[in-house]
Amino acid sequence: MLQSGKTRTVLSITGLVSITVLVVALFIRATDEKEGPDDNGSQCKYVVTSAPIPDELDFAGERTPLENFDVLEALDHELLINTYWQSHTLLLIKRAHRFFPVIEKILAANGIPDDFKYLPVAESDLMNLVSPANAVGYWQFRKATAQEYGLEVNGEVDERYHLEKSTEAACKFLLRSYELYGNWTMAAASFNVGRTGLNRQIERQNNRYYYDILLNEETGRYIYRVLALKLIMSAPEKYGFVFENDELYPPIPVYQVTVDKPVADFAEFASRYSINYKVLKIFNPWLRDNKLSNTSGKTYYISIPEKGYREFSQSMD
Repeated sequence: MLQSGKTRTVLSITGLVSITVLVVALFIRATDEKEGPDDNGSQCKYVVTSAPIPDELDFAGERTPLENFDVLEALDHELLINTYWQSHTLLLIKRAHRFFPVIEKILAANGIPDDFKYLPVAESDLMNLVSPANAVGYWQFRKATAQEYGLEVNGEVDERYHLEKSTEAACKFLLRSYELYGNWTMAAASFNVGRTGLNRQIERQNNRYYYDILLNEETGRYIYRVLALKLIMSAPEKYGFVFENDELYPPIPVYQVTVDKPVADFAEFASRYSINYKVLKIFNPWLRDNKLSNTSGKTYYISIPEKGYREFSQSMD
């Protein structure tokens, strides 16, 4: 017998609701099977866990008081950020393979603890960055401080972009801070905030111990970020970073060309050494123009990759 229009409508709605309920139930079941524990209690493939914190930790041989809840939680904060910002931290590990050997050698020659190699990682991600406050280079020097510690800064030459020379300048700053504060942790903090700002807080709070002083957010996090980077980069596998050694960025051998006269055109200069202008600037980012006036006859050392341009390009692939 034919159903009435009203009856057909009711049945259609009922059928639609039943189908919808069935689809939702199947979806929930599929989601549970995919994301939750299965019958054996196993977890999904992507698991977020706390980053491991060692029982004992130090910066430059100076003990970190992890028994203090604020110290422990501040370190945990930085460890989690740098562990789970995976792409960023993996890039840091790759860059460090190229730049750490240079930095380590200069630190050791100046009597600076090896842990200070993590400062330019925290400051600039091992890149020649320019901050909103016009701090420049791997070590993030402002112009006045750079010149105070012997770096040349002008429109044609800016040695804040020179890895070796800026590292030497950083060593001079840190040694002076160590003389003033008597410990490396405060010397590192002074590198971030400056001695004037740090001295103001020492006087205000009548305290010279980094872990007991209330500082601005950036400097208050600074040592913990350095410690987190130290933990992760010295034992990356503990924090889930897996890679092959040939995936790291290799050091590229260079030789030095002495220049004590003006250079009219660095594009033409580069061509003499079988490289192009771009490669010249990659290896000498401290050259800030396409020429060098050098009216004083100062001696500069320009780095040239030992391989020719084609070989260099292939080594970067």
